[in-house]
Amino acid sequence: MEKMREQLVAWGTDIETFRLPRWEELPDLELYMDQVITLIDRYLSPIIQGEKHPLLTSSMVNNYVKQGLIPAPIKKRYNKRHVAFLIAITTLKQVLTIPEIKDGILFQGKVIGIREAYNLFCEEQEAAIHLISQQAQGKEQAPLILNQTMAVEMIAVKTATLSFALKLLAEKTIMLETDYLKEEKPNE
Repeated sequence: MEKMREQLVAWGTDIETFRLPRWEELPDLELYMDQVITLIDRYLSPIIQGEKHPLLTSSMVNNYVKQGLIPAPIKKRYNKRHVAFLIAITTLKQVLTIPEIKDGILFQGKVIGIREAYNLFCEEQEAAIHLISQQAQGKEQAPLILNQTMAVEMIAVKTATLSFALKLLAEKTIMLETDYLKEEKPNE
């Protein structure tokens, strides 16, 4: 059990400084699909477990274009807007359906604009990851949703990013519990 606790603390420490690139930090270059997929994987693989790979495939990207989640590429090239959409979609699809993600993106884009919505998503996701990092390390923390009124336009993004983070914590803990049970079996 102590080994399990140590592994959870180490994982919490590893993800404590997780950060997503803000709009201004996304590449200004036009990228081909394989470059975009590599970039998304690099940004998200520190938090999404290895068995979830591939995080993004060319088929997924093509489907997102067909479904209207992301704009069509221009001459088979993708820009920072595409990358921002794909970071959010790849993360949120872990806890929401594609139609829910599409509605959320359309809503946030209309209310505060795509750039601001993407940066807000990054801030909220990082805060949620930091929260579970603290939990994994056994550190004291604030309640999940503070006792304050949340603006109605913020509820979905806050709860979706928190749901994703809590799912990561649950998956990591279950993986450690499974490993613990496998190790204990020979000793029975």
